[in-house]
Amino acid sequence: MFPIRDDIPAKRFPVVTISLIILNVFFFLYEVKLGSSAGRFLMEYGFVPIRYNSIQENNLFDISRFTPVFSSLFLHGGWIHLISNMWMLWIFGDNVEDSMGHRRCLGFYLLCGVLSVWAQAAFNPQSSVPLIGASGAISGVLGAYFLTYPKARVLALVPLFIIYYMVEIPAYFFLGFWFVLQALQGYTQLVNVGTAAKGGVAWWAHIGGFASGLLLVYFFRQKQDKKSKVRVRRPKKWH
Repeated sequence: MFPIRDDIPAKRFPVVTISLIILNVFFFLYEVKLGSSAGRFLMEYGFVPIRYNSIQENNLFDISRFTPVFSSLFLHGGWIHLISNMWMLWIFGDNVEDSMGHRRCLGFYLLCGVLSVWAQAAFNPQSSVPLIGASGAISGVLGAYFLTYPKARVLALVPLFIIYYMVEIPAYFFLGFWFVLQALQGYTQLVNVGTAAKGGVAWWAHIGGFASGLLLVYFFRQKQDKKSKVRVRRPKKWH
């Protein structure tokens, strides 16, 4: 299932969401400009679990090891990687930003991103492959959306063999199904020891980010949203 849009319009201009998208696009274009040197750049600023753990063992107070934890959140491995992540952030980020406010949303996004990186490192500590991408932080946004707007409707493109259908799906079902897929893939990765070390999708970053969003959303939502929990809106017609 691929989301097209949801039925909840933003109440205010999503400054943080758009700024994050611009930053991610900017850094990706910088990667493209580097050409053949991009690999070294990603290795230096991407999060490498085995390198992080090695620095921590040798010098616990070396703060340089934390730089890739944050920088990795703004790097991507290709156009599809970038566009898919930014599309998910665009669809779900504005509403989460509405419920939290600009500053809280930015703090929430970054914290979920950091926790997602650590989740991936915890389940794959010996990996020498750089972890890059905003998907862990965006997974936190999805977790927050799941609890805040469960009754929202998501217009999704659903493939059935060679035919694609446009279907309206409740947000709790769409995001719940998405999380189950991540959990199954993460479990498969654990069973097939060594698979994650070869690269690929960082499933545990997705799982860790989503779980972080579920746990942290209550602390970051604004007071009025904590009281009402979810503001039920009348679904609008698709055009």
